[in-house]
Amino acid sequence: MINTTGGDTSSEQMAEAKPVAMAPDADEQLLEWPMKDNRPFLRAVFRVSDLDRMIEFFTECFGMKLLRIRDVPEAKCTRAFMGFGPEQSSFVLELNYSYGVISYDIGGGFGHFAIATQDVYKMVENVRDKGAGAVVREPFEVKGFSIVLAFVKDPDGYMFELIQRGPTPQPLCQVMLRVGDLERSINFYEKALGMRVLTRIESLEHKYAIAMMGYADELETTVLELTYNHGVTQHSKGNGYSQVAIGTDNVNKSAEILNLIIQELGGKITQQPSLDPQIKAKITTFLDPDGW
Repeated sequence: MINTTGGDTSSEQMAEAKPVAMAPDADEQLLEWPMKDNRPFLRAVFRVSDLDRMIEFFTECFGMKLLRIRDVPEAKCTRAFMGFGPEQSSFVLELNYSYGVISYDIGGGFGHFAIATQDVYKMVENVRDKGAGAVVREPFEVKGFSIVLAFVKDPDGYMFELIQRGPTPQPLCQVMLRVGDLERSINFYEKALGMRVLTRIESLEHKYAIAMMGYADELETTVLELTYNHGVTQHSKGNGYSQVAIGTDNVNKSAEILNLIIQELGGKITQQPSLDPQIKAKITTFLDPDGW
């Protein structure tokens, strides 16, 4: 999803739209647009079963702050925005609670969110002491990389990777999604969204390949971690994880390039540029070739 501001939106507002045909010369000019656009990662949106419990978990275990909370009666939901800094300059989590819904299917395609911390061991102990989440893997050093990682789950079962590193402007540093064709996904995010490959890792032993995609050095900003498991071309998405929002200087141009690249690589525009009256901003929404 692309959004002109840090305001909120949800996948329920998506509406199908037809692709726009363009002349070849216009195509060539549009291909340059994503690299010139200013595109910060804004937030990740996912659905939760108990908003108060999740707010308490994220503040007490991870040290996040409740930035704002917004009840939307017309949509029968309440949204809480959690982060390590203000929405204007930080990647945040939007927790979406739908009235009366007490469980969600996370699916096998969503991987994890990642948090960079100076003390993985302390954060793991916070999770263990509070008892609301679960420690999935104790802190361990990655062989050959001199980095300490751990994995924990929040009360709804969403996985969080904890990464030990020095101070960083974006502690909420990764969103990991599994894809069915890594080269296709890399091409899509490069051409349609102007990202670049920051790191590539492949393990023949464990049968996976990873591409870190983003707009700046991976130690300084949030990135998408796209993971391909050898031979697996489809993943279940469930209904818990929703979307990532990305800022743009021009929604109309961004939608045009999306229309062009989707014709080449797959995906789907789900809402052509239009004003969202709730956040007073123009947005366009889309699915990538894997349906994310």
